[in-house]
Amino acid sequence: MKYFLVSLCLLETFLHALAQCVPASEFQLEGDYLLGGLFNVHHDSDPVYHDRPEAIDCSSKPLVNSSYRRFQLMRFSVEEINNSTNLLPNVSLGYEIFDHCSDTQTFPGIFNLKSDDLIQPGGEPHKNRSKIIAVVGASTSTHSLTVAPLFMMDLIPMVSYAAASSVFSRIQNLPSFLRTVTPNQDTIEVIVNILQHYNWRWVAFLYIDEDYGKDGQELFIKRIKDTEICLAYTKGLNQYTDYSQIFKQIEAQGIGIIIVFVHEWTAEPLIKSAIQLNVTNKVWIAVNTWSLNKKLPKEKGIKNIGTVIGFSESEVTIPGFSDFIYSSRSMTHCENAEQFVFCNQVCNCSSLSVEDVIAADPSFNFNVYSAVYAIAHALHNALQCGSGSCNRNITVYPHMVLAELKKSNFTILNQSIRFDENGDPNYGSYSIVFWNQSGDAEVIGFYNLHPFHFFINDSKIQWYTEGEVPTLPCSPECGGGYAKKYNGIHKCCFDCEICPTGTYVNSTEDPYKCINCKETEWSAAGSTSCNLRVVEYIPFTDSGAILIMVGASALVGLTLAMSVLFAINYNTPVVRSAGGPMCFLILGCLSLCSLSIFFYFGKPTISFCILRFLPFLLFYTVCLACFVVRSFQIVCIFKMAAKFPKLHSWWIKYHGQWLVITVAFVTQALFLLIGYTYFPPKPYDDISWYPDKIILGCDMNVKSSSGSVVLLLSLCSLCFIFSYMGKDLPKNYNEAKAITFCLLLLILTWIMFATVYILYRGKYIQTLNALAVLSSLYSFLLWYFLPKCYIIIFQSYKNTQEYFKGLIQNYTKTISQ
Repeated sequence: MKYFLVSLCLLETFLHALAQCVPASEFQLEGDYLLGGLFNVHHDSDPVYHDRPEAIDCSSKPLVNSSYRRFQLMRFSVEEINNSTNLLPNVSLGYEIFDHCSDTQTFPGIFNLKSDDLIQPGGEPHKNRSKIIAVVGASTSTHSLTVAPLFMMDLIPMVSYAAASSVFSRIQNLPSFLRTVTPNQDTIEVIVNILQHYNWRWVAFLYIDEDYGKDGQELFIKRIKDTEICLAYTKGLNQYTDYSQIFKQIEAQGIGIIIVFVHEWTAEPLIKSAIQLNVTNKVWIAVNTWSLNKKLPKEKGIKNIGTVIGFSESEVTIPGFSDFIYSSRSMTHCENAEQFVFCNQVCNCSSLSVEDVIAADPSFNFNVYSAVYAIAHALHNALQCGSGSCNRNITVYPHMVLAELKKSNFTILNQSIRFDENGDPNYGSYSIVFWNQSGDAEVIGFYNLHPFHFFINDSKIQWYTEGEVPTLPCSPECGGGYAKKYNGIHKCCFDCEICPTGTYVNSTEDPYKCINCKETEWSAAGSTSCNLRVVEYIPFTDSGAILIMVGASALVGLTLAMSVLFAINYNTPVVRSAGGPMCFLILGCLSLCSLSIFFYFGKPTISFCILRFLPFLLFYTVCLACFVVRSFQIVCIFKMAAKFPKLHSWWIKYHGQWLVITVAFVTQALFLLIGYTYFPPKPYDDISWYPDKIILGCDMNVKSSSGSVVLLLSLCSLCFIFSYMGKDLPKNYNEAKAITFCLLLLILTWIMFATVYILYRGKYIQTLNALAVLSSLYSFLLWYFLPKCYIIIFQSYKNTQEYFKGLIQNYTKTISQ
């Protein structure tokens, strides 16, 4: 509603101007078709509110040199077109230009109306009204929003050269609005690209507190949402802003990057305040509205505030404009008439020299130039101009010009002019500039919009740090192997935590998370990647493995030799007392048990894992069962035979020893069959013991092996009990003592292995396991059978019936006494 009311008032003034103001001013030129122009030649920075609608004298306000230059550029463009015989032959353009110094102060009474009497733009239409075919302007987004609704009602084309707010891209709301300035979306994109180019993340965003600035702030917040950039501080600026308070807050938060999204008349007091308040060591990013300011780079003390970089529309030299300014400024214009003051068509700029105009900020100059030419080309098409003339019989209405404007496609000064479906320019580029030590805005790069191309020559920038690009983060970047941990509401503020062993951090994908390595990988604390674990097992070529396999082979050879020796001396007392035929069974099972040893080496497979345990568990069970029987028989012969003759006779009659051995063998076979069917041993990668290694082994399921192990332990316990009961047998008859000693060695061996297994799980645990198995086999071979062989070979006198009968008779006498 505000903009609509203000628009009514401005349009009223606009129409009055056409009827009342005589063409004796720079602001007016007669022609066949009139263009409207809105320029803020002056700027009202100190508003004073009135009780009723009241137009003010803009000429009494401060003059804006850059805006006056744009104002003159529109005049030059129209004159150049009129002097051309190609674009609009036999047709002349005129203009009515207004000094739109402030939408609120030019018509202050709009905000204070207390009655229902509205200013009416109606009545009889003025005779020249139909000749206003388009309007060039206005100079800001707020000014454009003020007047645009009324021009839209009649579809009068309005081509703005500086209104960059994104609201103007809504073609459904502003159907006849076009612009030659790139919209704020592109401006924000340039800012973000500069920030990302230098990896700046902790920034402040200062914006002018009006439509242009607020739109820029909203777009910036939306654009950085999914980036690493953090908006640490933002503030809208106006004529009442306390700059000292702003800089205190920026300094308190350690912000080093300040984006200044304002017009030049707001940038000047801001930068001057920074100089006065001794704000130092900052990077200032200037947008295209003030980056080419001519005064500020030469301001005393400007070097102390830090480094100023920015961007502007690429500067285009317009031929003949300087000559036009010289000739125009040499002419005398009638500017003191009362009606010109009322119309805000008085410059009051006699103090402005030609050099001042030429040296003024050239921002948006090409935008004005191309806007006028776009309208001229649209009129050219509407009048069907060609062959040196235009069809003057055609009545041109604004909507016809609008239709041709939207189809614009021409080239001027090597720049192709086109508009997209929203009326935004489909062309353009930016120059990246740096305020150098000489006080000039030096071009250091470019940013092309169509097609996209971005480049900055960093070597041309003289940073306040005297070399390195300032980093200026909220928190210093974490070193390699450290993950970020938020310590506030901003993602740019964080602590660094080292990633523990077995994890790593990928800073490019997710710098906030320590990622676990795969089971086949490892990493030390503080890693940025994982390494493959070293796979270890004992190969057949290992020296320890070779020695153990040689030992196992020797065991097989010894058992074979002992079997031959016992077979030759089968009927001797020593062989028969050792077990007779049972000796061959024990020796054979010991040989078969040794097969397990060979499968402890090499890369484990399922078959290797099965054969690593199966032969030993099965045939060692038979060995222990034989020794249980032997121990029991020794006790029976010397003790139970005398005290329990019936039990002894039953044992002899039914061959109890073979029955026990068979039951033990069958039971163990069933345990192994059932267990290995459901839970067979399988290769196992042990990754828990060493962080950087995988130890290959065999996983023996507890459920599948528990029955077999319990059976072995039971047989071992029975054997030990029976053999211990025969400890008081005659000294020279040491069967039970030999078995007891073998069992003690067996138990000691596996206790030692279990202790080492608890403390060590490296690859050599397989070697130790094989050694424990081999020791278990040698304990019986060396301490039970070898003494028998010694007697047979070297003490044959003890291997006689008489010697054994003598021992038994002496022991029987001892018991009876």
